[in-house]
Amino acid sequence: MAKEAKTNAMRMLDRKKIAYETLTYDCSEFVDGIHSADLTGAPYEQSFKTLVMEGKSGGYYVFVVPIEKEVDRKAAAKSVGEKSVDMIHVKDILSITGYVRGGCSPLGMKKQFPTIFDVSAGKFSEIYVSGGRIGLTLKVPVDALLEVTGGKLADITA
Repeated sequence: MAKEAKTNAMRMLDRKKIAYETLTYDCSEFVDGIHSADLTGAPYEQSFKTLVMEGKSGGYYVFVVPIEKEVDRKAAAKSVGEKSVDMIHVKDILSITGYVRGGCSPLGMKKQFPTIFDVSAGKFSEIYVSGGRIGLTLKVPVDALLEVTGGKLADITA
């Protein structure tokens, strides 16, 4: 059996000796978080999507929100000290993060951006996030995600 190729997200967790679980699913193109959760059996309320936004200042920010929710742009901007934030363009995801749309993980991006997890993540000991490629989900302890990303919890959903 072939050894699974590690993503940057997995390598980052391995370096920090953080235990995680991998869930894979067959998928050749972008699917949303709900479809990914259906394919892996991950509970919706513990499944989170990663959104990258640009602030008015030109800085980039990572927001990790439940798959069934939308980011509240005003609350998100306030959480990072910006006047406003907007989603980056789909064509820019790879060049900014090193990941493709649908495979964007809050772990192991090209550069470490300020990362905010919705406060609801704090209700769980572990959450599910993208593993860094389409077809890969990671189940990771929340405290480890916060530590590795330098992230914080804030109320950022509508």
